Parts: sequence; structure tokens; C-alpha cells
Amino acid sequence: MRVLVVLLVVPLFWSMPALAQAGPPFPDDTAGANQAPPRSDQDVNESSSRDTRIDLSPPKDDTKAHPDSEIPRADSESSETQEMRPYNPLRAIRDDDVGEYYFKLKNYKAALARYQDALEWKDRDAIATFGLAKSYEKLNQPEEAVRYYQEYLKILPHGQLSKDAEKALKKLQEQGVKAAEEPPAKP
Repeated sequence: MRVLVVLLVVPLFWSMPALAQAGPPFPDDTAGANQAPPRSDQDVNESSSRDTRIDLSPPKDDTKAHPDSEIPRADSESSETQEMRPYNPLRAIRDDDVGEYYFKLKNYKAALARYQDALEWKDRDAIATFGLAKSYEKLNQPEEAVRYYQEYLKILPHGQLSKDAEKALKKLQEQGVKAAEEPPAKP
């Protein structure tokens, strides 16, 4: 009896995928046949929603709340092309870690390159900025070191490394290195 049940059930299971792939039961049945045509009083590209306008204007006093977010408009006279920069904070963190690794190995040029890469992925990265300052100091380029120590203090004036940056600035200024007047050039 078991053999008879197996002989009847097994072919049924083998034929189910073939039936599922056979397609629609009637050849003239198409996917869009049951859909109603568009109404003649409605444009095909227009939304049926009553509220189709979206307000994209910034809120009042937005420039006061976010002073660095001013984007020049195309219709203004002072519009300049804005450069699109990649943003990936996780890659910046990884470059910071690798830069620190190279710094500990006393390979300051490699550390400098990795910190610059971190700034490519994340502008105003405090760790990378401080690492650049330390690397420039070790590579005997005190003007650049001063510039990046000052930039770090602008980013995080009361940060974890701010006292170290202030000490290094004081030490470099005692050696006769002048304070940087312009911000550091973006790498």
C-alpha cells in the first residue's frame, strides 16, 4: 500500500513546477487587460492629489541658525560652482586609525598621507587635523603644524586634545614660528 501511495504522490510533486511555469490559463489574458484607461480630464503626468505643491523654501532665520550652510543660488550674481566632495565618516575613522598606526611606527610621511585621506572623506575631522599637526611637527615643518593646531582648536576648542594643541602651539611659538593667518589649504 505504501508503494502505491509513493507512486501516486511523487509524480504529482515532480509536475508542480512544470505547471507553475506554464503561464496564464488563457492565451488572450494579459496583465493590463483589467485596468481602466486614464480619464480624459486628467493629464497622464499630473498627480491626482489635490496638494501637489511642496514648499522647499528654508525656514525663517535659517541662515542665523546655520551660518555655514549658505549655498549660493544660480540666479544670484555671486554664485560659484560648489564642488561635490565625498563624505564617508567610516572611511575617515579608518584612515585616522591607520594614520595613528603609522605615527606610532615613526613613519610620519605615511601618517601624514592617511590623515590627509581622512580629511578627504570627512571635512573638519578633528582627529585627522590634530594628526596632521603632529606629523608636520615631526617632519620639521612647523608652519604647517601651527596652522593645523590652530585649525584643531577652531574645530574643538574644548576638545580632548585641546590642551595638547595649546601646549604644542606655545612651544612652537617660543621657537619663533609665527601663527598662521589663513586657514589650512584643503589636501
